Amino acid sequence: MATRIFHLAFLYLALALTATGVKAQARTVFNGVPIVKISEGGLERLPETLSVEAAINLGCVISEIGGRYYWATRQNKELIRRSAGAFITYSAIDGSGYVRVLDPAFKAAAALVSPTESRFDYVEHLLIGLRSVTNYGKSQ
Repeated sequence: MATRIFHLAFLYLALALTATGVKAQARTVFNGVPIVKISEGGLERLPETLSVEAAINLGCVISEIGGRYYWATRQNKELIRRSAGAFITYSAIDGSGYVRVLDPAFKAAAALVSPTESRFDYVEHLLIGLRSVTNYGKSQ
């Protein structure tokens, strides 16, 4: 009887160790490349159309791992996902910015609203001190 209890305990321990050793797979839920970058401070505003090389270096990637979201291109900051109407917004839990994505299913209808929704698929807003950087771009 004691041997059987020992074997069952060993089996449960082995199963527990195996289960905790399994790592969740990362899944990319959004990948975008900016077209326009706007840097702003209280006294200045600098809009610029990005070159292909600059745009690639400023790409935006959001990953989902085990039901949690991460801003992969911004030091893997954890994000909270909210969906409302035609938009999905991923907000950094530390308040450092957000990414708002136009749901592709609503693109045609949203394009009628304004030229911004027509031309771009997302906006990425970064807060850096009292300044901000806003990137508008297309999803990949």
